[in-house]
Amino acid sequence: MSVCCRWWAAMIAVTFTQIVGAAGTSALAADNREATIRQHGVLRVCIWPDYYSITYRNPRTGTLEGIDIDMARALAADLGVTVAFIESSFARLIENLSDDACDIAMHAVGVRPDRATHVAFSQPTLISGIYAVTTRDHPTIHSWADIDHPGTVVVVQKGTYMEPEMRRRLVNAELRVVNAILEREREVQSGRADVFMTDYPYGRRMADLTDWALLLEPPVPVAPTAYAYALPKGEPEWLERVNRFVATVKTDGRLRAAAQRHHLLPILAE
Repeated sequence: MSVCCRWWAAMIAVTFTQIVGAAGTSALAADNREATIRQHGVLRVCIWPDYYSITYRNPRTGTLEGIDIDMARALAADLGVTVAFIESSFARLIENLSDDACDIAMHAVGVRPDRATHVAFSQPTLISGIYAVTTRDHPTIHSWADIDHPGTVVVVQKGTYMEPEMRRRLVNAELRVVNAILEREREVQSGRADVFMTDYPYGRRMADLTDWALLLEPPVPVAPTAYAYALPKGEPEWLERVNRFVATVKTDGRLRAAAQRHHLLPILAE
């Protein structure tokens, strides 16, 4: 791990501890989820099937792929059960866990204080900050340093953490906030905007699956966020079991191998 990545991970560890610690753990007298999973022979895993490199349904093959698909199968195998993937989303995350639609959400869930009041978080597996996407043939923007200049238009999705972060950071560039799905991409590809802000997995998706997008990495991490697995609140034994799994796959190399397989080594939390 580079010096930059070690610094990043250390800073995230402090924030992660503060968020999870503040949320607290309300221990139940009988935490028997693992026993129930073993009894039924199935681990129910909530996923968002449009998350490239994380939990992605490949449109060409129809199969699920990504680091958390691999890790969900590994967790199920460690428990001696099969895995059932439950299609979910970030909008339905809290509802699905509260309503017992799944045992765990494994789709790189960002650890945030507002979520930590409703769900429990495992130790992080990934850490991503903000990245920029521009066009490969842009005449003036070739690196992160080229962004914050007069005349540059930066696009963010409304409601994402990129919006307040860019409002705070940008001094010279114009910030444009959009609502519609894929509107960021259309603004940049059409030339009406110069860059849009996203996280690493989505930026990687644009670079890998389009013939026009260029992914720009900042020289130092911008607003790094820990990604972890989300679990129902108030089940400390199940949380402890999942954390043991996370620690094990970090130690035995399974997490790193999956990150390498899905081109996520730059944001691996070690």
